[in-house]
Amino acid sequence: MNSFRNGNSFLSSIPMVTKNLVIINVIFWIASILYPAIQDFLGLHFFMADKFKPHQLLTYMFMHDRGNFGHVFFNMFAVVMFGRILEQAWGPKRFLLFYVITGIGAGLVQQLTWYIDLRPFLQDVNNYLISGEVGSLGKYWQLQEGVTYPAQEILRAKEVLLDSMLTIGASGAVFGILLGFGMLFPNAPIYIMFIPVPVKAKWMVIGYGVLELFAGVSNFSGDNVAHFAHLGGMLFGYFLIVYWKKKGLGNDIFLG
Repeated sequence: MNSFRNGNSFLSSIPMVTKNLVIINVIFWIASILYPAIQDFLGLHFFMADKFKPHQLLTYMFMHDRGNFGHVFFNMFAVVMFGRILEQAWGPKRFLLFYVITGIGAGLVQQLTWYIDLRPFLQDVNNYLISGEVGSLGKYWQLQEGVTYPAQEILRAKEVLLDSMLTIGASGAVFGILLGFGMLFPNAPIYIMFIPVPVKAKWMVIGYGVLELFAGVSNFSGDNVAHFAHLGGMLFGYFLIVYWKKKGLGNDIFLG
């Protein structure tokens, strides 16, 4: 009975926006299992792809890998553990604004990352249509020098490749939340798995940022994590908090 009361007390301590964000994300995850096509419609596609729609910059952060419960679980776990504290400090409206802006910011950074990665490919497609030079297209498709391929076939293959690129998940907003927690409570002790001593929140945030930057730059084979989107969430979160501090919005709660 005591255990039940303690669990109920913890649930009742989760503020409104944090609780609703978790509920919405879980509902969308279940919906993507029942209706797989929803992930393709609400997930974030490259802005030059046929499947891209502007609303995806918002909706992608509520979608998660339907075949991986851990994806939605660990994101929502972080939202509950750190987001509820930010909501209690900032209030529901400002916390929701912070969550949405960092999530959209992460999506914009992911778009920029895709564009930088794809720019040589897109240029080679244009060059091929003009001059017939294969260039680097051979690493994407099995094209042979001296063989003329119909322009429509090349353009269609390009659209298929662009449409296949998809980003989903609340991780960008979650990294924004971690950044916000580290800035508001820099010396708060955090216990991290496999580390036997507590780590100050500011060092945890810096560590996560360095790891994400290293992984993003390294671009390990088989790594399908949007590391630069995570950094984008932190970047937009940082600038938003700095803006609020300059405007004198809630300076009394900043402990760093």
